[in-house]
Formats: sequence, C-alpha cells, structure tokens
Amino acid sequence: MNNLNSILIEGNLIKDPVLRSTPNGTPVCLFSVATNRFFKQNDELQKEVSYFDIESWASTAQSCGNLLTKGRGVRIVGRLKQDRWNDENGNPKSRIKIVAEHVEFKPVVSKAAESVGEPQPDFPDENSAEKE
Repeated sequence: MNNLNSILIEGNLIKDPVLRSTPNGTPVCLFSVATNRFFKQNDELQKEVSYFDIESWASTAQSCGNLLTKGRGVRIVGRLKQDRWNDENGNPKSRIKIVAEHVEFKPVVSKAAESVGEPQPDFPDENSAEKE
C-alpha cells in the first residue's frame, strides 16, 4: 500500500519554463512557482512568499512548455518527490520538488483588462493538461 503523497498549490511562474526531452524522447518540463500567504501579526498584514520547483512529464510537459510563461498563474495537483545525491566532496544532498500530475492554466489577462477591473474567470477546464 502506498502512503498518501498529494499536494495542491496555486501560484505564478517566476520565470519561463524549460522544455526538454529524455534520451528516449519523453518530454519533461521544469518550472518554478511562487505562492503567497497573507496573515496578521500584531495587527499588521504580513506576506510570506514560498518558491517551489515543478516537474511535469509527457503530454502535461508539452502543454506546460507551450502555454506557460513567466508570471502566468497555475493550479497544480501532484506529488512530492525527493532527489538525493552526493556532491563532489561526497556530502549527501537532497531537494524536494513537486511532480505535476494535473496543471490548470489561469487565463492570460491583458493589462487593459486588469486596469479597468474586469472580473477574472477562475481556472477553466479547457486550459488544463493532465498526465497521460
């Protein structure tokens, strides 16, 4: 039996994604997302920003590589994965990333629409990519 390993995050890309292929031709897309958390501390509104590395595969990777750009909003459903390795001095290192199994793309909004305060649609299904 597998243990539960599931994550849902929403945020914005901090840079353009990188789309590559494995030696056997499977697409893999790497990108990073920033999420904001707001909370009150001593009656002052505080902002906490967290950054997450995301990895997507196959058709999800292809869609992410073609449709995502810096600043675009996304909703990601996936799992956490820990990479482990030894550095050049033999010291153990590790990193946790999110492997995206489903990605929804927030609609691109023009600056003109933002400035007049038009309502923003919420993550439509036709702009989503799911892992095969």
